[in-house]
Amino acid sequence: MDHPGYGDLRARREASIWQQLNRILRGLLGVAFALVIISLFVPQHKKLTQSRAEIDDLQAQVTEQKMQLARQTREVNLLKTDPSYLETIARDRLDLMKEGETIFRLEQPPGTKRK
Repeated sequence: MDHPGYGDLRARREASIWQQLNRILRGLLGVAFALVIISLFVPQHKKLTQSRAEIDDLQAQVTEQKMQLARQTREVNLLKTDPSYLETIARDRLDLMKEGETIFRLEQPPGTKRK
């Protein structure tokens, strides 16, 4: 003979197991949904980061080009307007010197850039 509360206890135990399994399933579905959302945004974030790095590199190149343009523009203006600068540059590039003048030339080691 069954105890009158035993069937009821068994039904409650089975119901609580299903409730726990449903909670676990909902949790796993939530995790799966979060992973899908993350997988959609991670590549876009990486692409955005790479694009920003590329923009920074290009801006650095633009800045360097602007500085070089400013130096060359200044040199052109000096060559056009300053006779002593023109004379100095011409003598330096042609290896000429004035009478009684001594020239000391400091050479840069190979592989270094001259600005």
